[in-house]
Amino acid sequence: MLLQTIRPNVVQAIRAYRVEDLQQAASEAGQHFLYAHLSEANSKQDVLERIAAAFLFPEHFGKNLDALYDCMTDLVHKSGPQPGFVVVLEQLPDNAKFDRESREQLLDVFRETADYWADRRIQFRCFYSCQYPAQEAGIWESRSLEPAPQIEKPLPKSAANKAGGNPNFGMNMPLMCSAFDTSAWLNAA
Repeated sequence: MLLQTIRPNVVQAIRAYRVEDLQQAASEAGQHFLYAHLSEANSKQDVLERIAAAFLFPEHFGKNLDALYDCMTDLVHKSGPQPGFVVVLEQLPDNAKFDRESREQLLDVFRETADYWADRRIQFRCFYSCQYPAQEAGIWESRSLEPAPQIEKPLPKSAANKAGGNPNFGMNMPLMCSAFDTSAWLNAA
């Protein structure tokens, strides 16, 4: 069974798991499967609204992170014994209105929810995936295919300059010599 191989009460990237397999595993384990596809969301408010609609939150849902936590914990807990949860948040946006910090704040709510259910010995697993912004169209068209100009490297110092005095030690020691080389100290004296 797939869920037996996944640590309970965790929030993690979906990676190699397929949504269909997670749904089937939740069904076989008798756990709730909650799924939200968020690719069309553009802002934190959009993400919260789509999660509320997908998870069938009550009409009075406040559409903020505190309300999300309350709906995922207290309201569900008051409805009676729970068998466990498998939550999938697919294609979390990555844009100026929902940046990495917003995503981490959202995932922190699900981490706190996982802790809440762990305290009650109920399994809660949350999987997420992120969308990444597409490359700008035509970015390669403006690039030149000519080789980059050669950069002139400075000529190395002559060997005579390397053997000169070393101001770091205050004595006439070679530059590449170790301060712990006693033979160099004896020769310099």
